[in-house]
Amino acid sequence: MTGRTKTEVKAKLRDLRRDLDKGVRPSATYTVGNALDDWLAGGLNGRSDRTRDLYRDTVKPLRERLGEVKLRELTAGDVQETLDALAGRLSTRSLQITRLCLERAIRHAEVRDLVGRNVAALVKAPAGRAGRPSKSLIPEQAQELLRAAGGSRLYAYVVLLVTTGLRTEELRALGWNEVNLDAGTVAVYRAVRATADTKTPKSRRVLSLPHWL
Repeated sequence: MTGRTKTEVKAKLRDLRRDLDKGVRPSATYTVGNALDDWLAGGLNGRSDRTRDLYRDTVKPLRERLGEVKLRELTAGDVQETLDALAGRLSTRSLQITRLCLERAIRHAEVRDLVGRNVAALVKAPAGRAGRPSKSLIPEQAQELLRAAGGSRLYAYVVLLVTTGLRTEELRALGWNEVNLDAGTVAVYRAVRATADTKTPKSRRVLSLPHWL
């Protein structure tokens, strides 16, 4: 056990003894990069290939700055400093997802008794750079789209897309048994982009239809 001062060495010994008492067996060589790799390989069961690729790209900035840091030596300050440094290049939402990925990777290591505390859970992601301008249709554009689709067999599909905000994969799987014209609602059960399966047996969203439909 090494440290810059006797006090630092004593603190490290105290932390090591505490971890051992809890059954944690921290490795002296296990890094943050190893934790991210293990989580990506074994902590995303049931996720689509697209989701896995998304998370691999998301953790690249973490790997660049923290990949060589020993996991047992990672501090909340290290995590906060890294997120703050990324705030100039990532959006707020991306920073939140990045922090969550790290938290989940450390939790995956916790389950294997490789670390005793999840320091990423102690940190809040900062605000990131401003996002791109919205690509949403303005009311005039939406009205023009509806007029253009008026003679198409896909008119009902376009109307629901514009007026309810449903995802395309949700609408493609929609059946008449999920539409209640009397109540003016539509129930969406399918939400998994890759398979169109329900996330849970009872998961659904009930949305109101426009009054003029």
